Amino acid sequence: MYPGQTGKVRPDHPALIMAGTGETVTHAELDAHSNRIAQYLHDQGIRKGGHIAILMENVPQFFAAIWAALRSGLHVTPVNRYLPPADVAYILEDSGAEAVLTSPGKAETIQNLGDRAPDCRLRLCLGGPAAGLVDLDEELAHLPDHPLAEEPMGAFMFYSSGTTGRPKGIKRPLSGQMIGHGMLQVASLAAYGFDETTVYLSPAPIYHAAPCAWSLGVQALGGTVVMMERFDEEAALRHIERYRITHSQWVPTMFIRMLKLPAEVRAKYDLSSHRIAVHAAAPCPVEVKRQMIEWWGPILLEYYGGSEGNGRTSLDSEEWLRKPGSVGRAKSGILHICDDEGRELAPGETGLVYFEQPELPFVYHNDPEKTKAAQHPVHPTWTALGDVGYADEDGYLFLTDRKSFMIISGGVNIYPQQIEDVLVLHPKVADVGVIGVPNDDFGEEVKAVVQPAEGVVGDAALADELIGFCRERLAAYMVPRSVDFCEQLPRLPTGKLYKNELRTPYWQGRGKSI
Repeated sequence: MYPGQTGKVRPDHPALIMAGTGETVTHAELDAHSNRIAQYLHDQGIRKGGHIAILMENVPQFFAAIWAALRSGLHVTPVNRYLPPADVAYILEDSGAEAVLTSPGKAETIQNLGDRAPDCRLRLCLGGPAAGLVDLDEELAHLPDHPLAEEPMGAFMFYSSGTTGRPKGIKRPLSGQMIGHGMLQVASLAAYGFDETTVYLSPAPIYHAAPCAWSLGVQALGGTVVMMERFDEEAALRHIERYRITHSQWVPTMFIRMLKLPAEVRAKYDLSSHRIAVHAAAPCPVEVKRQMIEWWGPILLEYYGGSEGNGRTSLDSEEWLRKPGSVGRAKSGILHICDDEGRELAPGETGLVYFEQPELPFVYHNDPEKTKAAQHPVHPTWTALGDVGYADEDGYLFLTDRKSFMIISGGVNIYPQQIEDVLVLHPKVADVGVIGVPNDDFGEEVKAVVQPAEGVVGDAALADELIGFCRERLAAYMVPRSVDFCEQLPRLPTGKLYKNELRTPYWQGRGKSI
């Protein structure tokens, strides 16, 4: 379904609740608001096949803007709200967006675009006025709240997170269907127990592919999205109790922060309504997930896949307890593990993770070279996103790390993820990134960059303590040679770490491509 249908069958049921304030938008209100925006875009000449972008923080207007595009046959790009104006301009130009919708909280970014992205002719502010931008609320007040005469289904054009370079746009053709004939593959959510009674907690930035798509899926089923304005570990538990959350979605850094709450804080909230806790976006340390299952019960469901939609694996808690560390078996696409020459590897051997599809499942917009680089050298419909791992004899995938993050020291391949998974469990560590830095004899050596826990001083004594902690748990060649400290690691709220930013200071002037 979509708001044009849920707004009729469940008009007074909440489609959205803002977790912090309790502000509520019903399905009928969401339908009417998105209709008015669709009417405005149509009147401005943005028709089927056109493109808009949305730059907003976690605010209610985000959903009205997204649904307006999806019920108008438009491509829509949610933009990372943390990007500076130059990077936002790049996405607007690269995507061909004709309009950008923003909020008062992010208006400054659009105001600072200047003459960049000149083809983005409509710069609109929703939720309040902002200097130099069209006050869209004022424009909508004069427009009807009924749907367009035709409502062709639009499509997302997400951009990759860009942790290893410029973000890449992932553009797919429009389906050609009308939106009322099916939306967002909600059957996959129904398989996880989502339905019209679902109350779904979304604690992550809504511009990101997974929170956005899953939240819209919940609304398409007629359920309720409870969206946090920003993540806070204790507040998340409080919201589960207050709103009787049934389903939720997380990234591993959120688990780590919740596990580090005092035991009495973790125990004081009633989480009994919570039936499914989905997690993805980054590998979860084995011990972290084990502790979460012990705390919340066997309700964790993990999946692995990218915005490219080239394949997906998943598994539930019972499977994971039999296969600790796995991200599951393939549910979409056929899984292959291949070496650098494209030769398929045997179970247990580590290589690049490919998914086979009948047709090429995606292209990177305006970048045929990156598209080709993602394809298998022999089988062009097998594609990889740069992740390294292995499959066991039962077909369960275990991720090792990103290929681009691998450290080569003295000819030995070292994957930082395993080292990070150890260090993040130390009580004095809030966050950690492990990188390779120059070594004249070995090419690279292992360095840990640590964000100390609150109230902990990062000094030589702590560095020695952490190195000793690693020596007890890791092979000698994996133990960091040194530890640096920083106030805040460059990590997105989606859980992804900007390792390029972490590595750059150590490699400047050394000629290494990062």
